[in-house]
Amino acid sequence: MIRVFAVAVGYCFGLFQTAYLLGLSVGIDIRNTGSGNSGTTNALRTMGKKAGLIVFACDFLKALLAYLAGAYLIGRLAPGLEAVLGIYAAFGAVLGHCFPLYMGFKGGKGIACMAGFMAAFSWQCFLICFVVFAVVFLTTHYVSLGSLLGTASVLVTTIIFGQLGLLKKIPNERLIETYVLIAAFVALAWFLHRENIKRLAGGTERKTYLGKTKS
Repeated sequence: MIRVFAVAVGYCFGLFQTAYLLGLSVGIDIRNTGSGNSGTTNALRTMGKKAGLIVFACDFLKALLAYLAGAYLIGRLAPGLEAVLGIYAAFGAVLGHCFPLYMGFKGGKGIACMAGFMAAFSWQCFLICFVVFAVVFLTTHYVSLGSLLGTASVLVTTIIFGQLGLLKKIPNERLIETYVLIAAFVALAWFLHRENIKRLAGGTERKTYLGKTKS
């Protein structure tokens, strides 16, 4: 039951829809602009680099804060489960971001949120995954491909670190549960990118060039 509570608390963090609210402040409903996605990439393309940076930072922070709330506040109720409850709360934040109740369950795709969670959970894993994303994006200019491979590397690095005993926050008996949770993050990200995958396969996916956006 406490795991469900952690997810519910995290979901509330995810409901802060940065791209949507920022768009409204300048007279734009981002749901009806560009891809219609309420996330960093669409904000970057429709409102410029500054807006994209703000959206990324806020979405990054809300999952990071959800993880900390789960681990250090809710975790007080279940000693030994602190980090695991943090992961549940972060997953809730991603769900709130991707499926916000007050926006008809249509939000973003959760990549910035996932990055924020990983930064709080394991900065070493985060750095590896960030490098994977950056290298893929900067060489191909496909944000979606960078996101897909970056999220896949999250699961791979988590399992490797866990098996090597480097995830000090997670008790050995909770490693499998942790792997399953991380796999759920990745599966959700890939599911939400299913149309991008089709376009990548068909050679019609849109590229993003950081130097060619609005200021």
